[in-house]
Amino acid sequence: MNKKITIIIAGLLVVIAAVFGISQLTSSNKESTTIKSGTFTVGLEGTYAPFSYHDDKGQLTGFEVEIARALAKKMDMKVNFVQSKWDSLIAGLNSKRYDAVINNIGITDERKANYRMSSAYLYPRAALIKKTGDSSMNQLSDIKGKTMAQSVTSNYGKRAKAEGANIKAVAGIIEAMNLVTTNRADGSLNDLGAFENWKQSNPDADVEAVDVSKAMGSTPDGVLMNKDNKKLQEMVNKAMKELREDGTLTKLSKKYFNQDLTKE
Repeated sequence: MNKKITIIIAGLLVVIAAVFGISQLTSSNKESTTIKSGTFTVGLEGTYAPFSYHDDKGQLTGFEVEIARALAKKMDMKVNFVQSKWDSLIAGLNSKRYDAVINNIGITDERKANYRMSSAYLYPRAALIKKTGDSSMNQLSDIKGKTMAQSVTSNYGKRAKAEGANIKAVAGIIEAMNLVTTNRADGSLNDLGAFENWKQSNPDADVEAVDVSKAMGSTPDGVLMNKDNKKLQEMVNKAMKELREDGTLTKLSKKYFNQDLTKE
C-alpha cells in the first residue's frame, strides 16, 4: 500500500513539474522583448552613407549603425543587422524579420498610429538635388511638374508627390543620383548629409543641392518598432536618453555630419 502511494505521489510530482516548466517557458516567451532573446536585431539599408554603409574593408558602419550598437550596449544586448532595400524595410518589420528599423525614419503621426517610435535622435536637413546651374529649381515649390527620383514610401518621396512632382521610383540615393546625372530625372529630394557624402565620392558629378529644410519643416528621425512591443520602446527610449545625456549622440553626429544635428 505504501509503495502504491509512493508511486502515485512521485507521478503527481512529475506532472506538476512538467506543468510548472511549461508555465515558466510560456511566461519567459511572453516577457521576451526581441525576436531572439538577448539580441537587438535591426533592419537597415547598408547602402545609404553616411547613415549605414560598408567601408573600404567591407565592414558595415555609419551613423545609424553606431547608434544601434550603442543602444544595444545600453540595453545589455548583442546587436544583429539585417540589410534590406528601403521600400521593403517596413514590410520586414511587419513580418518580424527584425525588432526595429533604424534607417533615417521620420517620426510622423501616420507612423506613430501604426507603429511604436523612439524619441528623436536626429533632426536632418532636407536637400533639393538638381543639375548644376539649373535655374528652374531653386526652391521646394519649383518641383511641381518636374520628374523627381524618389523612394516612394520615404518622407521625401511623399513630399515630392504632394508638391506635384512626377515620381520616378528608385531604391535609394545611389539610384536617384544615377537618374539625375544621366538626365533621366530632373532632381531628387533627399537628406543633405547623404548627398554631401555621395558628392565627396563623386566630386566631378555635375549636380548641386539647395537646402530646403525650412520649407519642408523638420521631421526628426527615430527608431521604428512594432505596435505590440511597448516594452522594447520603453527600453530603447531609456537607452536613447542615456546616449543623449552622456554625449554619445552629439559625438556621433559631429563624426559623420561635422555638426550636431541631434537637437531641434
